[in-house]
Amino acid sequence: MAVLRAPATPTHELGGARFTSLASPARGTTDTSVWVVDIAPGTAGTPHRLTREEVFVVLSGRAEVRLGDELSHAGPGDAVVVPPGVPFALAPVGEEPLRALCCLPVGGQAQLADGAPFTPPWAM
Repeated sequence: MAVLRAPATPTHELGGARFTSLASPARGTTDTSVWVVDIAPGTAGTPHRLTREEVFVVLSGRAEVRLGDELSHAGPGDAVVVPPGVPFALAPVGEEPLRALCCLPVGGQAQLADGAPFTPPWAM
């Protein structure tokens, strides 16, 4: 069993969100990437699609979740399952930041609204 120590966790900032990589191929995993995302209040969710299923577990705050044409809300302890190929966006609701634990299979990519592929550096 490998223990990946917290002080060595890399962080990435992107559009009002901070991504803290907990487990990824760069840190020794082979199948799954795991990170925590902290999203500042008022940050708009960026619509995108994923090539693999992604799971978010809300740790604190509240989330507005758009999956395709469906709008939902999630709070602490709720899991959001994002199927591959479905447009989605995640944004905090209210004055509290949103914190979520995220899991994505290694090799998963995002596709932005303009069709450009994006490999999340926190998942590599």
